[in-house]
Amino acid sequence: MRVVSGKCKGHPLKAVPGQSTRPTTDKVKEAIFNIIGPYFEGGLGLDLFGGSGGLGIEAISRGLDKVIFVDIDQKAIHTIKLNVDSCRLKDQVEIYRNEAEKALKVLIKRELSFDYIFLDPPYHKQKLTSLLSIIDSHHILNEQGKVIVEHSTDVELPETIGELLLTRSEKYGITAISIYQYDDEKNQEKGGVALV
Repeated sequence: MRVVSGKCKGHPLKAVPGQSTRPTTDKVKEAIFNIIGPYFEGGLGLDLFGGSGGLGIEAISRGLDKVIFVDIDQKAIHTIKLNVDSCRLKDQVEIYRNEAEKALKVLIKRELSFDYIFLDPPYHKQKLTSLLSIIDSHHILNEQGKVIVEHSTDVELPETIGELLLTRSEKYGITAISIYQYDDEKNQEKGGVALV
């Protein structure tokens, strides 16, 4: 496992010890960033199931200003800290040990909203639809932002969740990537109504 591109390109990343997390392969990581980037001019990211920190670190390497990492697993938190330190990205991260829904509630209270939200939960513990509903109903995602969901190919996600629209879905072996964002037409309609 390594950082694929950007300022930390080629930097090796440690995996979380044990079988509790399933790291995103470099191939899938590269595919994700080719879809959503591949590079960024600033912005705020949220890696809600941080694992080893690979997705969030890749996002900073490719230009995001800051990423907030969350994971419930103590070993994962320790691994994220090691990887962030070795990539010298300490000033661009916040790292919290918390359960995903509780973490979202804390972020809502802080009135934060994100340009990119990565959801890559362990495949056997997926509550993706309810997490996406919370993100939508509390507007944790910026209007032009994207939610990147990594899940097993046997998980069918809805076309729409509130105002979030499934805009792209790709499969890589047993892994699927689904991208949600706000419906541009609805956003424009809202703007139009406001002007009348």
